[in-house]
Amino acid sequence: MMARYFQRSCCGHRGEGLKATRAIVPGQFLYSASPYAYIPSKKAMGSVCEYCLSRKESLLRCSQCKMARYCSTICQKLAWPDHKHECKCLRSIYPKVPTDMTRLVARIIFKMLTGLPCSSEELYSMSDLQSNIKGMSEEMKGGLGQLTAMLQFYIKEEIPNASQLPPGLSLLHLFGQVKCNCFTISDGEMQEIGVGLYPSMSLLNHSCDPNCVIVFDGKQLQLHAIRQIQADEELTISYIDVMATSAERRRQLETQYCFTCDCERCETADKDSDMLAGEQRAWKEIKESIPKVEELQSAGNWEEVVDVCQAFIDKNRDVVPDTNLYLLKMLDAATDSCIHLARWEDALCYSVRTLRPYQLYYVGSHPVRGVQLMRVGKLQHHQGKLKQAVNTLKQAFDILTVTHGREHPLTDNLQQVLAECEAEISCRPQQM
Repeated sequence: MMARYFQRSCCGHRGEGLKATRAIVPGQFLYSASPYAYIPSKKAMGSVCEYCLSRKESLLRCSQCKMARYCSTICQKLAWPDHKHECKCLRSIYPKVPTDMTRLVARIIFKMLTGLPCSSEELYSMSDLQSNIKGMSEEMKGGLGQLTAMLQFYIKEEIPNASQLPPGLSLLHLFGQVKCNCFTISDGEMQEIGVGLYPSMSLLNHSCDPNCVIVFDGKQLQLHAIRQIQADEELTISYIDVMATSAERRRQLETQYCFTCDCERCETADKDSDMLAGEQRAWKEIKESIPKVEELQSAGNWEEVVDVCQAFIDKNRDVVPDTNLYLLKMLDAATDSCIHLARWEDALCYSVRTLRPYQLYYVGSHPVRGVQLMRVGKLQHHQGKLKQAVNTLKQAFDILTVTHGREHPLTDNLQQVLAECEAEISCRPQQM
């Protein structure tokens, strides 16, 4: 899709970026891009189609590598031009699975060797991408060096020696480019399903209070405005989850992207006092337990997750508020686990408590808040709380029409649930 609303431009000390060429209203669909290269993330392998990234319980397996899976023979055929080069590589290390970064960089190299242009390079090409190698710590450079060695082992079946790589290619530089410019591909509910490179969208600079958001429909990237933007104003997105303290956000950005955020939120430590509210000793204990909860979640031990979260939530009821960042993470983990266990009433109880903190931290039209409202609305619907569900789902709809657009599958699903709730209310006998 041609860029009609913005252009590549100099953005002062932030380097190059994208600036609006006209006034833009909230909810405006600005751009759509196909990936230069992408993969399903390791955690999603086996549950999403390798080509369209749609979720499906039963997937067809590649008979050769035994790893790639597809939702249909059509997707399998469409994926073959990209998969054929990596198929032998995956087969050679089976049953081991390469890291996401290793597999993505391998696909990029195979793409480079074809010499075919890509529509996602409309404003910025692969060769333009910055690697930030000079700004990286020695430890990070060492980590990329290890990935380089892993890559060479992984692709040896297809590219046995360095002379067959694209001319002048530095693998270390390429890993740096991918680390600083790749996008996490998420499904409609903001759950990670893949990793991809969309060169033109790498021009978007970061803000902890952005005026645009990126969402995905399958592997297709979509850029939407979420605020009024004036002509010649820079377009920004958030590179990270903004539900973190200013110090934590800066640390993440410095580690992965090699810059110090100077946005107003970071400069003023906006909302840090809310995120760290409550008795310090108590919330520090909760914080230290979060890695254990995440480990239990990864293992699918949902009963244990609920037990751990419930213990901390009950113990700190009077000393740590729901706005505290770490208690909020416990509430989210408890909600997810109860949903997995079909404990709907408990899931609703926990999730309702997240709504006020989410409104505080995900200001305005933010996709994460919209999805959370939709989830709570669905739980209210399931529990027969129809009037509450309609109110919550309408709030979600107002946000998702801005962040995802009316044509996105998630918004369409929300409309269907909302219509069902309203129909059920209209069918209920009127009280005298």
